[in-house]
Amino acid sequence: MENVVSPADLRTENTELKAENAALKAELAEVKAKLEWLVEQLSGNRRKLFGVSSEKGAYDNVDAQIGLFDDNVPTAIVFAPSTGQEDGPAAAPSPQRPIKRGEIGTRLPANLPIETIEVELPEDQRECPEGHGAMRPIGKEVVRREVKITPASVTVVEYVRYSYACGPCGETLADEPPLIVKADMPPQVIKGSMCAPETVAHIIVQKCVMGSPVYRQEKEWQRGGIPFTRQTMGGWTVRCSEDYGEPVYDELHRQLCRHMFLHSDGTTFQVLKEPGKTPQSKSCMWVYRTSGDAEHPIVLYEYQPDKNMERPFDFLNGFSGYLMVDGSSSYNGLPASIILVGCFSHTRRGFVDALKCLKEDERPGSLALIGREYCDKIFEIEREAKDKTFSERHAIRNAKAVPVLEEFHAWLESVQPYVAPKSKIGKAINYAINQWENLKRYLLDGRIECSNNRCERSVKTFVINRKNFLFADTVAGARATAVLHSLTETAKESGLDPFRYLTYIFRTAAGVNLRANPELLNSLLPENVPASCKAIID
Repeated sequence: MENVVSPADLRTENTELKAENAALKAELAEVKAKLEWLVEQLSGNRRKLFGVSSEKGAYDNVDAQIGLFDDNVPTAIVFAPSTGQEDGPAAAPSPQRPIKRGEIGTRLPANLPIETIEVELPEDQRECPEGHGAMRPIGKEVVRREVKITPASVTVVEYVRYSYACGPCGETLADEPPLIVKADMPPQVIKGSMCAPETVAHIIVQKCVMGSPVYRQEKEWQRGGIPFTRQTMGGWTVRCSEDYGEPVYDELHRQLCRHMFLHSDGTTFQVLKEPGKTPQSKSCMWVYRTSGDAEHPIVLYEYQPDKNMERPFDFLNGFSGYLMVDGSSSYNGLPASIILVGCFSHTRRGFVDALKCLKEDERPGSLALIGREYCDKIFEIEREAKDKTFSERHAIRNAKAVPVLEEFHAWLESVQPYVAPKSKIGKAINYAINQWENLKRYLLDGRIECSNNRCERSVKTFVINRKNFLFADTVAGARATAVLHSLTETAKESGLDPFRYLTYIFRTAAGVNLRANPELLNSLLPENVPASCKAIID
């Protein structure tokens, strides 16, 4: 007798098949999501390795974007496709006048020494071809000018000290030695060393400003016959940093904490001989600086072995005000007197990274493009208020930026449930939402900037130099690197020539305990040094 399947068995089997089908669909969706995430990561890593780092792109013209910010367009338009096309004719670029031939020479500083080369006729060509005798000069003219650059020259400076004695005293005091007085020698920047102030200033500027590490400088000096070794130069810089740089640094630190608006950021730094750590481990170079409201800008670097929360807590002890930072958790432990302000450049960067991971045909109308357009509108308002007074900037922000921010936040919350949290666009949206309270604080005062770009430019200077010298050998060298970068960057921000400024510090303070001489220390701050330290062309 044939087996007969009952309706109940069929229903059970059908239910099991449906459950299995649903499980397979869920598994397939999970696999697809993982695959999309892996493809996104691969695209992002390839772009970091081989792509351009600029955040500009084909959709950067704010006027050419979709009508996100038109008053007559409903908010729902944010989900409409964006064409990336301009609504009107493109504005003609402002023509740049080409530099005329020889014009660069007219812009050279007037105090440069001039070496004159007179071109005369040879003696045997000064006879008149008609037989009238020797020709006489009737005039001269400057035909051309050249700029001749001589590499760093070395001069040996000898100090010859005179001794003085009184002849009559020697005759009358026959039983006693004659009175001899010797001239006082000027103090040395490093006692017992052949290092002159200009020498150590040159070494520091080559490393901290020009990005030439001491091992390259060693080769350059030795090619010229000067037996400077990297160990000797490294010792000079560390010693001058400890004796003269650190007191100035500490005074700048005290002044920095008196400001109301500051910026902070950080980057990794490798120290080979750090106690308790392997040479391959990473330390941190923190950066703190004043904002655009400061009359005398200050840029300070601080070396620390890690990025723990107590590092900014200790450095900013005594500071009370607004601190512009990125979304790092290292700043979460600061006291209530320090108000964190978020950075819209970091917010925008998340949407830019997500946009770059999309194919060209997927970018118009994408969430990444829409989010970036909101950020672009905020920066457009900032450009409009850039040259205004702080009070006018505050008024413009409250009139124009507040509606954009409200719409931006509403859009973020509306799309957050529909994106994968670990995807590029998910991370960008979550970052903006998590940082929202900090981001909108720039509306509180016209002196607060909407991004941390000012501090990132200071970080970039150190990062470029780090690519050349790679690491510090010791903790003392890492601290000296932080102090000397602080002095050179603050000098540049203050319109000073770093070489002249460092030379002035080392020559003026040579042999002096600056911590016990506050008046002299105050005279070495960038705003108090003589005009001879200023850069000729800022």
